[in-house]
Amino acid sequence: MKIRFSSHQNQTLIFKSLPSEKTVPTVVNCCAPKYDLQGQSVAVIGLGKSGRAATKLALARGASVIAIDQNENLSLKEDSLSENQSRLKTILGYFDTKLLKDADMVVVSPGVPLENYGLSFLLQSGRRVLSELDFAAEILPRSIKMLAVTGTNGKSTVSTFTGQILNHLGIKVFVGGNLGTPLSEFAIQCLTHSSVKPVFQVAVVEVSSYQLEVPNKHFCPSVAAVLNLTPDHLERHKTMKNYAITKCRLLSHMTNSKLGILPFGNKFLNGATEELVNEFNLAWIGAFPGVKVDMEEKVASFQVPAIGVVSELKLGALKVIGTHNYYNAAVAALSVLGLDLGIDTEAISSTIEKLRVPPHRMQLGNPYLFVKAGLPPVYFLYTVGSLVSSFFVNLFPDFTDKKKGHTLHKDSYGVTWIDDSKATNVEATYTGLLGLKEQQSVILLGGLAKKLEGDVSETQESSGFEQLVEPLKYHRCVITFGFSGPLIQKTLSDNGLTIPCLEAANLEDAVNLARSVARYGDAVVLSPGCASFDEFRNFEHRGMVFQELVLSLE
Repeated sequence: MKIRFSSHQNQTLIFKSLPSEKTVPTVVNCCAPKYDLQGQSVAVIGLGKSGRAATKLALARGASVIAIDQNENLSLKEDSLSENQSRLKTILGYFDTKLLKDADMVVVSPGVPLENYGLSFLLQSGRRVLSELDFAAEILPRSIKMLAVTGTNGKSTVSTFTGQILNHLGIKVFVGGNLGTPLSEFAIQCLTHSSVKPVFQVAVVEVSSYQLEVPNKHFCPSVAAVLNLTPDHLERHKTMKNYAITKCRLLSHMTNSKLGILPFGNKFLNGATEELVNEFNLAWIGAFPGVKVDMEEKVASFQVPAIGVVSELKLGALKVIGTHNYYNAAVAALSVLGLDLGIDTEAISSTIEKLRVPPHRMQLGNPYLFVKAGLPPVYFLYTVGSLVSSFFVNLFPDFTDKKKGHTLHKDSYGVTWIDDSKATNVEATYTGLLGLKEQQSVILLGGLAKKLEGDVSETQESSGFEQLVEPLKYHRCVITFGFSGPLIQKTLSDNGLTIPCLEAANLEDAVNLARSVARYGDAVVLSPGCASFDEFRNFEHRGMVFQELVLSLE
């Protein structure tokens, strides 16, 4: 079989694939009627946010549901799952895996590895095992265009920008998935919507690699973007090759009329795409056909002749700082163009100045905490974008717009506190630091460091933090904290860090130490480069605790 992709410099790459017994269906059966699972049993494994949504969706589709979670102390009171339903059985803690073998369908939450509970065996034996994402996509109306975004970093921002562009242009859009509302919640809305016309025209879905571990059959986006791929989640995926293959499953059911967006020059993703057996239009991030960004002129150039896109988009009105956010906006714009909704770059240009990044991406806390507390002014950045600098402070010396969520003030200490809790890996922290060269800062690094490929030791002799030594040299000092704090400090010191590196036991101690070290005009930046699970529920929880600690200093 030959597979053709549009590629760099408008050439054509022909990848040869061995014949496969399994063919990709040209039509995927979606939009099943309500109660299509009546008389069937569905086992849902993992009752986090996605698992609970899948459980409710299974019930809405008429199934009898066994909802399972290994946490015997899990509280379900906040959900309708706690209500006595004749078709729902909830098991917390130990359970007999025979329940899974007896079920007509097994839905796996993203937090549950396939190595657990014999799920891999069930999948390989041909039993019906679906991800929460695929379970939801199975019943979505075909008229809803699906736009999916994945990548190690930036997927929440690109998904948010894409949703905002569509919303500002009057398109009814759902934004969720790994970000915010699970896709199963959206599917329930579609099932219960009384009108024949769908409640949304487009679904923008952020997708994590965990959501793609079970090969998808029904989730087939019109536009799919894999933004980047750097070491992360290797404790689960084991190797970068496996990680890339999992990410590229997002493209596996696309057809030649659809658009796949990939970063140019990533060897792991290039290798993974060669194994795909379907044909689609390929656009590069950073090369043509695809999108390039001129950072000096703040202009994105699009050249994807296969879908009729050859245009430019001015990004100068974007109220963010940082090269990565200009590319994020450009990829969001290209994704919208790829949906074939009749939207052009001229229409998109009217939305650029309105784009706002999600919480915990180089921001200082929640403005309403400060307003509510009636505190003296503090330097504060919220959803204005990435990175405070003297340029930005001078541009908006005393700016408040509650409607847009922006606040910028200065307290008696003159210190900027920046929440970048979303930086859960070293590459995300590195990208943020690149934009802070002119802003003297105290950098907070710590949490639970991610494992690198090939690192199977418990001590994690290599952490990847050595790559931060160069961008850190411009700053006042580093403060490490949490479980991996000692490892980070040792890695930086062993690799020639030239600024002071202090160690704190936890985030609270790190914030207090930063307050004593920071000088007038400095920034204190929480950009951990680590997962948050040593001390917090997730990165959002870590960011909110950081904000509260900053607030308490006043």
